[in-house]
Amino acid sequence: MIKRLALTPGEPAGIGPELLVRYMENASNHEIVAFADPELLKRHAHRLGLSLNLREIGETPKPSIRNELTIVPVKLAFKEDLGTANPDNSEYVLACLDAAIKACASKECDAIVTGPIQKSAINAAGIPFTGHTEYLAERTNTSCVVMMLATNELRVALTTTHIPLRKVADTITFCHLTKVIEILHNGLEDLFGISCPRILVCGLNPHAGESGHLGHEEEKIIIPAIKMMRESGIYVSGPLPADTIFTETHLKNADAVLAMYHDQGLPVLKSHGFGRSANITLGLPIIRTSVDHGTALDLAGKGVASVGSLQIAIQIAVQMSLNSVKQL
Repeated sequence: MIKRLALTPGEPAGIGPELLVRYMENASNHEIVAFADPELLKRHAHRLGLSLNLREIGETPKPSIRNELTIVPVKLAFKEDLGTANPDNSEYVLACLDAAIKACASKECDAIVTGPIQKSAINAAGIPFTGHTEYLAERTNTSCVVMMLATNELRVALTTTHIPLRKVADTITFCHLTKVIEILHNGLEDLFGISCPRILVCGLNPHAGESGHLGHEEEKIIIPAIKMMRESGIYVSGPLPADTIFTETHLKNADAVLAMYHDQGLPVLKSHGFGRSANITLGLPIIRTSVDHGTALDLAGKGVASVGSLQIAIQIAVQMSLNSVKQL
């Protein structure tokens, strides 16, 4: 089944556009629809000495042309200066994202794959922006979403995402944690095709609270939440200390690990498979994956950045889309 994937290359001065151009050098079994300025992509292709065949969405494909990239044109405000993110292009970056979200919401596209963006540039433009995950939730009117990074061997989801460490404990309420576990469970079942997924939950405090001697969040919130989820039929266990939960003994019996905060789970995932993982947002009414890296402004235009994470993000988006169809 051919899938149509919306792709936003992200920051025009970073590596996102060139990764897309390089990806299109190899045949794809699915239609990639880029939401971007066509001249931007052509410039990146020219710098890399690569050919790029574009056709606007709605145009008839040319059987004689291999690896055509479908494009929905979005006008770039200012020509990119490779390696330097321009805040004045922030509205362009978000316009690409908005158009792609709309295409997925209307079922014109089956999933969205996002390239890396420069959050600091968007904020410097006076636009409040925390990250893709939060932006997608807002734009789709979704009250709770779950950020998960995955390789072919390991999946790590987050209870909280891009917030200061000082706010983490207050954010992890019983209601929030049970909702996150439910979204994670449903995503593993519906989008990853895992029957009765097994979820391991990290403790928040060292030694998972040491029976209340090193913190009370486990006793008061995490353990009761896990108990309620188990009673509802969800296979979830913990809380386990974060310093041992990622050992082979535990992981061999798990389909995903739920960390309490960003830097508790993602350093392990990225040390395990950086460049070979994808960022996934669960709980949205649309399917979304992304690369596991940033804009890498220092590598832009050099043709040396790895395409691996983009390949994995596209591969997982296709599989999630196929699995979602099976649920209908």
